[in-house]
Amino acid sequence: MNDSRRAQVLRAIVEDFVATNEPVGSKAIVQRHTLGVSPATIRNDMAQLEAEGYIAQPHTSAGRIPTDLGYRMFVDRIDEFKPLSQAERRAILQLVDGESDLDGMLDRTVRLLAGLTHQVALIQYPMVSQAKVKHIEVVGLAAGRVLVVLITDAGQVEQKIVVLAEAVDEDGLARIRERINAEYAGRRLSRIDARTSQQQTDAEAAAGTPTSTETAREDSADSVPAEATIARIRNAVIDLVAATREERIIMAGTANLARSGQEFGEQMAPILEAFEEQVVLLKLLTSMAEDHAEISVRIGRENTHESFSSTSVVAAEYGRVAGSSARLAVLGPTRMDYPTTISAVRAVAKYVSSALDRG
Repeated sequence: MNDSRRAQVLRAIVEDFVATNEPVGSKAIVQRHTLGVSPATIRNDMAQLEAEGYIAQPHTSAGRIPTDLGYRMFVDRIDEFKPLSQAERRAILQLVDGESDLDGMLDRTVRLLAGLTHQVALIQYPMVSQAKVKHIEVVGLAAGRVLVVLITDAGQVEQKIVVLAEAVDEDGLARIRERINAEYAGRRLSRIDARTSQQQTDAEAAAGTPTSTETAREDSADSVPAEATIARIRNAVIDLVAATREERIIMAGTANLARSGQEFGEQMAPILEAFEEQVVLLKLLTSMAEDHAEISVRIGRENTHESFSSTSVVAAEYGRVAGSSARLAVLGPTRMDYPTTISAVRAVAKYVSSALDRG
């Protein structure tokens, strides 16, 4: 589409339709936009745009609305993005400065993004390839039960209750904490697995460490935990490290989608069903990562999953510098304020990346 005026007409149709949710006619374009031509000329341009598949006529004698192709052309030609307000910037800064815990920051991030865009917001939990174990806490619960908490230097926190074969007093718990942290603190998560745990056990056995039965019998008086207890704690650490590698998505703003229900019609039910499947959402964001762009926009049937064929998705990568690459996104109807949404997604991704880098 080389004609610059037709591109301006298409832009006017998209902007007006997004603002009003009403088909746009030539007279309205002339009244609202300074194009310097008559309604008849605008009608000719609209006829050409319709013939090329950029706009469509939903009803007889009605105005025109953009098609997926029209939205795509509009998005590809965006040259100005609405800057965030001071209030929006302050909200983002408070978000990233107010939480050192990764779980809390991501939860607040997705809620803020949904609030800024008035759409559904998604954030993929980061795969922290360079993260290290910062500390492992072992907390006594009831007799024979402890809570093992893994804390990474990236702010991730995972926890698991472990049932032990013996009761352990406070001195014993202190010894367990000291020993487990000596083994794991400072190690990269990517280098911790069941094999390395077994190697540690084998090395101790080769060095003459007493057997579990001997330790339990001989050392019960001075609160030295049995090797079976240490082994169970190690296994819990392995499980918690594995949990940090699981792909997860946090979502907020589904109520915003419900407010747009009229635009989706029969498509609403499949969209909500897809939201229940984490694997569907993960595939969606993973496929958008293949675009290799700072901001990726999928419009309508460009989405690979049929359930999202009536939606648009705007996604951005975050955390690459910090070694924890993942994506966050906004999903809504194709009748979306693309410049504002892209600005919000880009800004939030930037600030979250900065927070992870500092952490």
